[in-house]
Parts: sequence; C-alpha cells; structure tokens
Amino acid sequence: MKHSISRPSCLRMLLGALLSLTGVFAIAQGVQKATSDSLPVGKKITVPVTPYGDTLFFIATRAGDFSPQARAEAIAERILRIGAEPSYSSDSLRVDTMEGSHDVVHGDEVVVSISKQEAAAHGSSPGQLAVEYRDRIAKAVEAHHHSVKWTTWAKEIGLAVVVIVVLILMLRLVARAFRWTRSWLIEQNGKLIRGLVIRDYELFTADRSVNALLLLNNVLRWLTVLFILYIALPVLFGIFPWTQDLAATLFGYVTRPVGGILSAMWHFLPNLITIVVIFFVFHYVIKGLAFLRNEVERGALTLPGFYPDWAAPTFQLLRILFYAFMVVVIFPYLPGSDSPVFRGVTVFLGALFTFGSAGSLSNIIAGLVLTYMRSFQIGDRVKIGDVTGDVIEKTMLVTRVRTVKNEIISIPNSGVIGSHTINYTSESVGRGLIIHTTVTIGYDVPWRQVHQLLIDAAMATEMLKSEPTPFVLQTSLDDFFVSYEINAYTDQPAKQAHIYSQLHQHIQDSFNAAGVEIMSPHYRAVRDGNMTTMASDKVPDGYQAPAFRVEDITKGKP
Repeated sequence: MKHSISRPSCLRMLLGALLSLTGVFAIAQGVQKATSDSLPVGKKITVPVTPYGDTLFFIATRAGDFSPQARAEAIAERILRIGAEPSYSSDSLRVDTMEGSHDVVHGDEVVVSISKQEAAAHGSSPGQLAVEYRDRIAKAVEAHHHSVKWTTWAKEIGLAVVVIVVLILMLRLVARAFRWTRSWLIEQNGKLIRGLVIRDYELFTADRSVNALLLLNNVLRWLTVLFILYIALPVLFGIFPWTQDLAATLFGYVTRPVGGILSAMWHFLPNLITIVVIFFVFHYVIKGLAFLRNEVERGALTLPGFYPDWAAPTFQLLRILFYAFMVVVIFPYLPGSDSPVFRGVTVFLGALFTFGSAGSLSNIIAGLVLTYMRSFQIGDRVKIGDVTGDVIEKTMLVTRVRTVKNEIISIPNSGVIGSHTINYTSESVGRGLIIHTTVTIGYDVPWRQVHQLLIDAAMATEMLKSEPTPFVLQTSLDDFFVSYEINAYTDQPAKQAHIYSQLHQHIQDSFNAAGVEIMSPHYRAVRDGNMTTMASDKVPDGYQAPAFRVEDITKGKP
C-alpha cells in the first residue's frame, strides 16, 4: 500500500522518516488514508484508486465487461474532472440508490457505483460503503483545491525559504566546526598527538598522525554535508504536492535499507544470544583447562604417567580442538551460513589451507610426537643427524640448536623425526655420561702400564668424576699396535669439547713422562735388527736382535 503526505510540514516529514525506521507508518493529515483496517481480512484487493497519488479505496470486482483495473482508472479520471471544476462544492456529491446499487453521484455523472458484490468483498453494506467513498472523495477534492490556492502557495514557498535558510545556517555551522577541528589538530602536533609507537617501532610519526587525522576530519566534513543535504532535499520536496512522491522516494532510499538492517538484526537477536552463551561456555571450559595446566606445571597436581612438561603443549592442543569445535557449533547460527556463497567460500578456504600447508602440518604433527616422546628438553646437549649442540627452542614447526661453535641451526621437526637423535644430557644427572677416547700403543709396552697411565690421565682431568672409577677397554689387537679405550664419567655433557681437550693433553703428558711411545698416527721405524715386540720383562735373558747382512757389491765380498 502506498502512503504519502499531502501537505506535511518539515518537522512532520522528519518525524515520519524517523518513525519509518522502526516500522511505524508515517503520520499524515489532510487526505484520509486507506489503511489496512478498512479492508476485509483474508481478501485480496486488486486495484487501488489514486487520483492524486494517494490511495482512496480499492476496486475488487468487475462491472459487466469492465475489469477492476478499467473501473479504477475510470473512477480516478472522474474524480480529477470534479477537482478541476472551479465551482466545486462538497454538497454536490451525493449517494443515490438505483436498481439495487448505491452510487456516488456528482451532478448527473456517476462517480463510482457500489454493488452488493463489491460491498461483500469489503465486508460492508452497499449503503455504508458508498457513504464512506463519498466522504473520501470529498476530502481528496477539497485538499486538492486547498493546495492550489495562492495562500497555500505562499505558505509553501515561505516554508521552503525557511528550510533553505536553516540549511545554509547548518552548513555554515558545520564548516566552522570542522575548520576549528582542523586548527586544533594542527596545534596539537607534538603535544597531545605524539605519534604511534609499538614497542620500539614508530608506526606513525606525529606529522603522519596529524595528516591522517586531518584527512579523517575532511572526510567526516563532507559526509556530514551530504547527510544534511540528503535530509533537506526530501523536506523541501515534501512541501509541494507535486514533488511529494519524490520526497518519499528519497527517504525510502535510506529508510528501506536501514529498516531492513534493523529488521535483520532483530530477527538475528535470538541466534546472537545463543552464540554468546556457547562462546562463554567454551571460554570458561578453556579457563578451567588453563588452571589445570598451571597446577600440573608447578607440581601441585600429579597425574600418573603424565609429565609436567606435557602440560603446556597438551593445553595448546586441547584449546585448538575446543575452539575448532566451538566454531562448528556456532556456524549454523551465523547469518547466511546456509547460502551457497558462504559455503563456497568455506570450501575454498578449506582447500587452500589443506593444500597450502601440507609441509607445515607434517612439521606440526612431528612436533607433537617429539613432545610426547620426550627425546630431549630445552638445554639438553644433543646430536641430531650430524648436528651437535644445545637445544635452545622447541616449537610446533622447528627445533633450534646452538652448536659448540655458537651457530644457531633450525631443524624442521619432520627432519628430527626422520633422523636419529643422541641425547647426552638425559642420563648425566645419575651415573653420568661416559667420555671415551682411543690410543694405540705398541705390543712392547705392558698393557697393565698402559691401563694405569690412561686412568691417571683421566683422574687428572677436570669435570671427570672419580666415582665411578674410570676404566680401560682394549678394543682391538691390530697388526702393529693395541687399541686402548679410556672411559670416564662426567655430569657436565655440555662441556665435552673442553673435557676431551684436557683429557688428550693429560694422556700425552702421562705417556711421555713414562717413556711410552703412542703409535697414533701409524708410522714405521727402521731398527738395527728384528727385535721382538714382546714386553721387555718377557724377553729371555741374553736375547740379542740379529743384525742386517750388508754386502759390498763393488768388491764382491760380503
């Protein structure tokens, strides 16, 4: 149904626009509106009669060969002819009863005829409906005559001038206010406005911040001007009868979208409450898990088979799973979740995440496996593949190791899983890590002496433990020497390089002091004969190595 105002004032036009935002019909005066209350419930009204733009009544039945549309157009033309007569008087409209129908007559012309079928379609009697139609036609014609009087014209023009003057004053006031705002922003450069600094990074300097605020001030100024003009134009158009439809159209450009938005928000309110409840339930469940994590980490809560260092990664994993489940639960309550566009975007994002993060997902899964395998902890001295160093960081994607040369090496977790890992620290707290090195000594040196020399060297080395006692293993009997391996315990695996260096120094000092020759690296010595390689205390008394036979070929004599 079309609603409009014949001669609204500026304030009533603004009030009507505001009321329309909440679904309230515009308040009108002058011409009687055809409201839904005057129509029978459940009947479909087909054609309205609108001679002056306002709906006076509806035609629902045929009359002979005339359809409701043709009847409505003919009735509107007759009303327009009546309104064009200068000598029109409301007393000239009357209701006549003729051959079972009631007619609204002007002079000798029937304006509209109400049959029993027409009255029944409106849920009324023919006589009552004819009187109602006559009154509506009379008021519409009188309002039209009033609108074309010169006094009415003068009032409307005067009202338009007032609106224009108020518009100019408001625009000048807005311009002055925004000029003052611009001057104030410039004055605050370096005072109140000092830029935007995030930690040590200056995101915006004071000058940039002021320029951004000046740009925002200019945009707001033009938006305010356009808004005032948009409100003023429908008010001006609503003053004059022939532009009232345009005024209603302009207001409709704003009221219909805003009304639709408010209506959608109102209907979405129950789902919004459900979403808020679901969010708070999951939020406090996750807060409960965070409390349990803290208790496990500090040792107040002990779970059999669950280590304290598992608390943080387990909480992170559970939090991700809970938030993902929360999104799944909330999704059906989101507006437009069942639309094809929303579903298409969701499928696209899922495919993008799946194919674009295959390597990252493998590293994340490997990081979880490493966490629960407990292969190493932060600070452990490890050897991963051919990288040896201290673990300084464990993330879901990579493990970072600082080598003995102070190099930071990032190893993807999938690479850690795919290679062997040696942890030098995990068992060093108890018996300790065994430091071992090998020397090769000739067969002529008694093995007991070699054992004692190696143990003395180990005992003299700092950071090697005296208990358990160092021990020696003979690892092989080679062609020219015996391989001896010294083994000693240490509880400081992170200082292996220094320990090995000192141990090797003490081994050299110990063997040199005892006069024992170390056969590493391999070398050969030419001797004065085939001296036995047995230990000296095992050589028979009087044994003498045979000498070489040398011939002088120049003399031909031996």
